[in-house]
Amino acid sequence: MIAGQDLDARVRILLDAADQRREVERIDPDGALTENEAYALQFQYVDYRVANGDRVVGLKTGLTSKAKQQTMGVLQPILGHVLASSVVPEGEPVHCGELIHPRAEPEIAFVLEHGLEGPVTAAQACRATALVFPAIEIIDSRFLNFRFGFGDVIADNTSAARVIFGSASIRPTDADLRLLGMVYSKNGEVQSTAAGAAVLGNPWEALAWLARRAWELGRPLQAGQMVLAGALADAVFVNPGDNVRVEFDRLGSLSVTFAE
Repeated sequence: MIAGQDLDARVRILLDAADQRREVERIDPDGALTENEAYALQFQYVDYRVANGDRVVGLKTGLTSKAKQQTMGVLQPILGHVLASSVVPEGEPVHCGELIHPRAEPEIAFVLEHGLEGPVTAAQACRATALVFPAIEIIDSRFLNFRFGFGDVIADNTSAARVIFGSASIRPTDADLRLLGMVYSKNGEVQSTAAGAAVLGNPWEALAWLARRAWELGRPLQAGQMVLAGALADAVFVNPGDNVRVEFDRLGSLSVTFAE
């Protein structure tokens, strides 16, 4: 168990920011944190939550599109944890008052039938998966004006805040995930369109990358865990009264409403 007094001061800043729903200045304004140091802070953040009653239900990827990687000046994705407290049941609203400046983005999600360790390939990732389904992730950076660097966002658990998993699903071999068409709308107006290939060229590659990186970091993917493959389109700001909807060819659709 991680005692509060043992936390790195930067982790305490992030925990307090989330709990008090307020923005804070970047914890790594000069970009001095190495990737491994940033992950060590994220793991402290997550382990503290778990020690105080929360639970890890899966992992997620971030920066899976070339555009986002170029914006951040990095050449690879990043990973974060999905906590039980962040999961909102399908059909229930997301309460904006619990968050700072939420944005919603469409994703493809997996539930694993088997754990994944070692130099995992896309084919192995597919065989280890039980089901594929739509998801909408609500990201909510704790940093002022949603501005951060590479080390900041890793330490901040990749801006994870809320996630809704859809009930519609397919088996891993039912469709070529690269070719799944997606329409993302807000309040009935189309915001973006994409295909599964927007995620590292193939969502299975995203899952394989996540499995390899999680294993390297000592947190391998386990059977029963949920995985978010990464956003297929840019996140949109949401406010009370808004509704976002993602519609996938063959995979089904998912809508989320936002309340006070």
